[in-house]
Amino acid sequence: MPVIVRLDDLLHDRRLTLSELADRVRITLANLSILKTGKARAIRFSTLEAICRELDCTPGDLLDYRDDGDPGAD
Repeated sequence: MPVIVRLDDLLHDRRLTLSELADRVRITLANLSILKTGKARAIRFSTLEAICRELDCTPGDLLDYRDDGDPGAD
């Protein structure tokens, strides 16, 4: 997957648990876990904004893009 989610790193740096962040951004732990593991297919801007607000980061700190080199993959 070319989009990399760095949520685990940000949580570790800020000494927060996934449960604490889920409570703060008011989304389920299950949905946040799906995002953290990179299995999410989409994210709402409101969720992205809430995560960035709570972790004091930018979307670029949370998400990264890696070209997987396969132009035919979709």
